[in-house]
Amino acid sequence: MAEPERTTERRVRPAPLLFEPSEAAADPEHFFDLESLEDPRELLDRSTELALAFRAATDRAVEFQAVAAAQLADPRRFDRLTPADIGERAGWTEDYARKMIDFGRDLLRGVH
Repeated sequence: MAEPERTTERRVRPAPLLFEPSEAAADPEHFFDLESLEDPRELLDRSTELALAFRAATDRAVEFQAVAAAQLADPRRFDRLTPADIGERAGWTEDYARKMIDFGRDLLRGVH
């Protein structure tokens, strides 16, 4: 089996996601202090950083979901779950749970 080709391209590091104070989070008009930015260039830059950070966080979270699904479905576990059980627990269809289990197994093997 051939080794996957490694890219030398550096990944763009997204802006850090900072948790907002609870009183700011309660205000629906408040979002990471973006509403206080008056310069549209600065607003575009910061909102783009946040969008990239959220996308990166979503991708990482999905990978962790897949790994957890694969671990929960591992036939070596005495308490393993079926794809239907995993789907119900995660709010997925059984078919999507199977795909996530397969993806997680690939991640655990280092295929992706």
